Amino acid sequence: MAALIVCVPIAVVVLVATDGGWRAAVISTFILAIISLSQVVVTGYAGQVSLAQLPIAGAAAFLLSVFSSDLSMPFPLAPVLAAVLATVLGVVVGLPALRIRGLAVAVVTLALAVALEAFWFRNPDLNGGVDGAPIANPELFGIDLGIGAGEGYPRLTFGFACLLILVVVAVGVAWLRRSRLGASMLAVRANERSAAAAGIDVRRVKLAAFAIAAFIAAVGGCLLGYQQNVASSSTYAALAGIGLFATAYLCGVTSVSGGILAGVAGAGGLMFLAMERWLHLGDYYAMFSGLMLVLVVIQNPEGIVGPLHEKIRIWRNRKSAPLPSELTAEAPPEMATLTRSEPGEEILHLNGIGVRYGAVVAVDDVTLAVREGEILGLIGPNGAGKTTFIDGISGYASADGTVSLNGESLDGLPPHRRSRAGLGRTFQGIELYEDLTVEENVVVGTTAAADRPTSEDLDQLYRLLGLGSVAKRPVAELSQGRRQLVSVARALAGRPRVVLLDEPAAGLDSDESLWLGERLQAMRDSGVTVVMIEHDMGLVLEICDKIAVLDLGRLIAFGTPDEIKGNPEVVRAYLGSTHNKVDPDDVDSSDDTMTKEPVS
Repeated sequence: MAALIVCVPIAVVVLVATDGGWRAAVISTFILAIISLSQVVVTGYAGQVSLAQLPIAGAAAFLLSVFSSDLSMPFPLAPVLAAVLATVLGVVVGLPALRIRGLAVAVVTLALAVALEAFWFRNPDLNGGVDGAPIANPELFGIDLGIGAGEGYPRLTFGFACLLILVVVAVGVAWLRRSRLGASMLAVRANERSAAAAGIDVRRVKLAAFAIAAFIAAVGGCLLGYQQNVASSSTYAALAGIGLFATAYLCGVTSVSGGILAGVAGAGGLMFLAMERWLHLGDYYAMFSGLMLVLVVIQNPEGIVGPLHEKIRIWRNRKSAPLPSELTAEAPPEMATLTRSEPGEEILHLNGIGVRYGAVVAVDDVTLAVREGEILGLIGPNGAGKTTFIDGISGYASADGTVSLNGESLDGLPPHRRSRAGLGRTFQGIELYEDLTVEENVVVGTTAAADRPTSEDLDQLYRLLGLGSVAKRPVAELSQGRRQLVSVARALAGRPRVVLLDEPAAGLDSDESLWLGERLQAMRDSGVTVVMIEHDMGLVLEICDKIAVLDLGRLIAFGTPDEIKGNPEVVRAYLGSTHNKVDPDDVDSSDDTMTKEPVS
């Protein structure tokens, strides 16, 4: 908001103080910034590389010609209808992103942009012929909002209209960044697996990003059509769309400020005109932009505005309290008064779970039942299939058998539907959203909750896991141990009935593991059922009610910690057949022999 208060008056002064070609360049800057902000939404927020934003803007301009000139529709009905229809086209462009990722999305969107240009923009039957498709001047309540002609060109009225629309779009995109949908987009950009585990429908979020970005680009395309009084194929060519994407990436495609700067630096904007008139380098502008893009990608992937944002972040952190050096927190009063109750009825039924990759059997016919209000430890040597087993029951791997939670079948459901049904999980690789704060990461997890937790509930969760002092910090600044706790907090924010934790104590020392164990017991006593993969046998034997042991994908033992400690099959799986003479009674929670992984 502070940047808006500063920048808008400057834009007004520049617009009023210029005339002729310079004022036209200022107006072009406003319009190009709007189209660049569409790139910020689809690429910067959602992580989908779209090279079709400018052709989508062109589709809106050609539709505007039909509605305003051929059908004589009034303003603003004509541009709004054109933008809506172009949004539908944008969703169609985004459909391939539901099945493909990364570079393949860029290639497909470019192919669709080229097809749009070839079959529509360059088609004499559809593009208005040599002179282009004419667009009628906009009028509202008898006031001419057009760009004008002759000595009055370009008119201030049109410039102020473009500036107003830019401000509205910029505020909207900034608000989107802070909204739940925006957080979901950033989660999808960072890690689709983790986003699905948080209950986010990845496909729906992607389509929403393409739709919002297409509408913004279409608005910019209509303004560009009004500026030129005609829709021309050369203005919206696919190659020019690549140039616009490159400029947006150069300036900073992940932020609103980068999108606005892209308007200044875009072809036809203020920087372009300055280089042409003052340095006579207009013909070399594309080459100059390309070299700058290469240098920026190497030096700073966040774009030109990246260092500025980094300095602002450092300045804000200086005003904040330093990061605490240890994991310390007191349980909230509500948690401290909880008493341990006996486990309830069986809540999670896993029957005949098997995961196969071709001829390789990763998990073989595992059947387990987990009771409500207990901690089940899942242990085994490296390669035993523990994480694959979790992937199978949470929907990330195709699995045989049946999974039911609280009496309802989860078979065939995608991961985000299982998460919303009450099956939360974390990942061995943590998979946090690096450019989000701890608080924003946790809020993403609330997507899975049918009854969204209040801010007081989240504050209690932060206190429980010792994250209150770092809630406003980016997770990239945190230690490995705290990052693990953020992952757990995000899973718990969805209020799961059962949470699957994949090595939550990884990266913690013995004291921190003990501290985490107390937190997990508090979670259990508050009604959360826990299934935990863990290699810290001291932690497993200390806090788990039951332990299941996998070896080579098979369940070889199941029972209480005391029963597992004395099971010769478990000792063999961990220590090898040459150590079968070891007395199982000597293996306890303080013994290192079951804490270390076997050498394969």
